[in-house]
Amino acid sequence: MAVGLACAVLALSVQVPAAAAGQVELGDVQRAMESVAKVDGVVGAIGEVYLDGRRVGRGTAGSRLLGGKGGRIPSVSRYRIASQTKLMEAAIVLQLVGEGKLSLDDKLSDVLPEMAEHDYVDRAGEITVQQLIRHTSGIPDFVAGGKFDVFDFTTAYKPIDLVKAARTVPREGEPGEYLYSTTNYVLLGMIIEKLTGHDRATEFTRRLFAPLGMKHTYLATKVSDQIKGPHGHGYHPDAKGRPRDVDRLNATSWGVEGAISTAHDVSAFYRALNQGRLVPADLQGQMPRPRPSLCGETVASASGGMPGVSSVTFSSTDGRLQFAVAATLKIDNEKAMAVGDAINKAAEAVLCPGR
Repeated sequence: MAVGLACAVLALSVQVPAAAAGQVELGDVQRAMESVAKVDGVVGAIGEVYLDGRRVGRGTAGSRLLGGKGGRIPSVSRYRIASQTKLMEAAIVLQLVGEGKLSLDDKLSDVLPEMAEHDYVDRAGEITVQQLIRHTSGIPDFVAGGKFDVFDFTTAYKPIDLVKAARTVPREGEPGEYLYSTTNYVLLGMIIEKLTGHDRATEFTRRLFAPLGMKHTYLATKVSDQIKGPHGHGYHPDAKGRPRDVDRLNATSWGVEGAISTAHDVSAFYRALNQGRLVPADLQGQMPRPRPSLCGETVASASGGMPGVSSVTFSSTDGRLQFAVAATLKIDNEKAMAVGDAINKAAEAVLCPGR
């Protein structure tokens, strides 16, 4: 049932001059985005390719609003990068480790004593900072508790409320076993704020966004938070299955994944990360980076999904080449596997058209 992007269809390519590295062949980005936009459930799709920090390709297809309305989404638009925010947070935590303010072996109960004192986190005395980063703490995902309504734009939650919600979900993993859970990054955010004395948004800006020139990126923090500037609108089914605009999201419940960025800015992050400019050399192996799987295992991808959006950034292992893609949706993310498959095939066609 998945709608794929055939590489043969995207065979049109362009030669891009690469600084001190001959030629880099790229597939047609516009045609790739048109194919993604044809997948059932997609409202609009944008993508941009960067080589050594310079944009060398872009595309936009579909529409800014549901039903083909609003024109196309400018490729330079902001969008929610969702779980890609976690990689940014991991980089900040590892910076704190490099500064000697934290150790990977520190126990959660020592860094945040209240987690054990009030039994907010089961087995907090066994869980390490490294396990939080790598999703091997065994702590359940607070989202699984079903407490947080996508369409709630009035209730303000604190990070501890999300941790408490996770405590009501049965544990499915032991410390040391992999179990993807956003709660890990809620706790890491609390650690960042405790050790720095600043809120997460301030530290993201100070440590990442400002130094990397990510001028159009910010961390959403408000109860009813809308994307600033031009952007595409995503939709999420309500209880009756009708798509409702989720241009607004409650950042106090979704904020751990709340970075809002652009293709240019998110590419700058991955370029710096893969070139070893963000995390101390002896700690780079601790980053929860995906294994390279595209273009002869020279390109890796990091993805994120939130109500109304699916975003993926592909980056070469040497950090020179990035392809940032965002698709706005009108379906539940759990039903959007075909969208992810299409984006991956688009990346293959654009980044390695000869394979």
